[in-house]
Amino acid sequence: MTDVSERLSFFAALYKVDQNPEAGMWWLYITIFILSAVVFQLGFAKRLPLLKTAVIYVFLALGCTILTFFGVFLPVGEGLIVAALILTIYKIRLHRSKKEQETGVSP
Repeated sequence: MTDVSERLSFFAALYKVDQNPEAGMWWLYITIFILSAVVFQLGFAKRLPLLKTAVIYVFLALGCTILTFFGVFLPVGEGLIVAALILTIYKIRLHRSKKEQETGVSP
């Protein structure tokens, strides 16, 4: 038989979900929620009224509950980090491109 700790994802192993399930799952949930919020802000967020934004984050928190269970054995957190990095690079390049268009200088 294989040991469960060998199959854990990086964040699940980091938070020791197999040894301390209650605290580990909460830390995993918080990590996934924060990373999901960052990805949402970088890639999809529009300027919305406060109540609509709150509703979005409530549903994001509910969805992160399911992602947390998947994140124990699957690389959910790691995928969110990669998505955040890609979206950050995209935003930086988009900002530079717009800045160059405004000044009329090309690289």
